[in-house]
Amino acid sequence: MSSARPASTVVLVGLSGSGKSTVGREAALRLGWQFVDLDSEIERRTGITVSDIFSRHGEAFFRGLETDVSAELLNREEGHLVLAPGGGWITNPAALKLALTKSRTIYLKATPETALARLGTDTSARPLLRVSNPLAALIRLLREREGYYCQARSVIDTDVLDLQGVINEVVRLAGVNSSQ
Repeated sequence: MSSARPASTVVLVGLSGSGKSTVGREAALRLGWQFVDLDSEIERRTGITVSDIFSRHGEAFFRGLETDVSAELLNREEGHLVLAPGGGWITNPAALKLALTKSRTIYLKATPETALARLGTDTSARPLLRVSNPLAALIRLLREREGYYCQARSVIDTDVLDLQGVINEVVRLAGVNSSQ
């Protein structure tokens, strides 16, 4: 359901491969808003890849960076934003609380099979999927995270809609006339 007051920030959550970056980039373009892929923003700020951050400093350090950067973005006063964090971002209680209070949070729901098909065979850029069986890893991650994802204000089943349908739904849920 769409709120009477348009959102100024939309946060897209879901598994790796659910379409957060692809959908977020296109929805932001249609809305005339800024788009930020959180992993890319962290890489830009640190000068190293997410995989290298995981390797050198560990997951807890990376989750701290995610929280700091997302807090900065979600607490800003100016402009409109579509934010696409990584799949595990939502498991951080501080990030989840911030998203739920400062944005319209939308869960892009995808089965692990669909997510893996979208990711393709090269999962090397995704530290938690650099395993012998990425599908089993996605199934486990969904099991661990689904309760968090379901706290989002809205859910879009990306297995049911095509890409344009998902983008249309995100724009609609932002509560903004996309012709603005």
